[in-house]
Amino acid sequence: MLRSLILAAVLLFGSLPAFSADKLIALTFDDGPRPYVLYGVKPAPGLLDVLDQRHVKATFFVMGWRLTPKTWGDQRYETNIGITCIDAAKDELKRGDEIEDHTYSHVELKTAERKKGEQWVVGDVEHGAAMIKAVSGSEPQYVRPPDWVLPDDARRDLEHKGFHILTISNENPIALRDINSLDYLCAGKHPTQCPKPSLVDSVMKQIEQREKKGVTTHVLAFHELTTTTAIMPQLISELKARGYRFVTVSEYMREVVKPQHETQAGE
Repeated sequence: MLRSLILAAVLLFGSLPAFSADKLIALTFDDGPRPYVLYGVKPAPGLLDVLDQRHVKATFFVMGWRLTPKTWGDQRYETNIGITCIDAAKDELKRGDEIEDHTYSHVELKTAERKKGEQWVVGDVEHGAAMIKAVSGSEPQYVRPPDWVLPDDARRDLEHKGFHILTISNENPIALRDINSLDYLCAGKHPTQCPKPSLVDSVMKQIEQREKKGVTTHVLAFHELTTTTAIMPQLISELKARGYRFVTVSEYMREVVKPQHETQAGE
């Protein structure tokens, strides 16, 4: 868990880390690469162009199985636009976006541990990381388990191996808890559970609630969905109007978790 970052700072500097006073957004997308979402199916725009046109770099938490050769997506639900997931991932990196680990198989990991054992869970995360390294040339640093569910023993083992686990747990400081956008409730042609009055309003309300507690740094968790792409222009515009700057997850962690002594030295 990301609390390991905090513990390391406490052990090294003898105090809790100070958090960035800057207004930061780490925009993240799970469950890809989905080429039909990233590049769009006319007339709908692609997510990558929507981000690029607004000078926003994002972090994509990808499923390892999608990074196998000649794979373009799930044939049951997705449209083949003639671009493989590997090529899409390489393009994300070329554009300056970041790729991190969403496991290989994308199964619910507590259930998987009961059926297959803790080492299978750790292996699934490591398998996903290996697939990413084969594309990017470097090990991913961050893992977001599906639905943020990860057994404690597997979490400890993965942290020992150097992975940082993204979480929504109340055990972490607010700045290190992901904001769950609930965008998956808005997918499909006739969604009935999409947040009201709109997904953008719902996300902004969560941000405003954190701001009231003095927190102006946020990791936003979305999914690679066409319905999510459609709301990005409005969301990005509103966040920029509030003074937020967009960064990748690795940039976010570097800027948000700062040793107390560095902050005091600058005062």
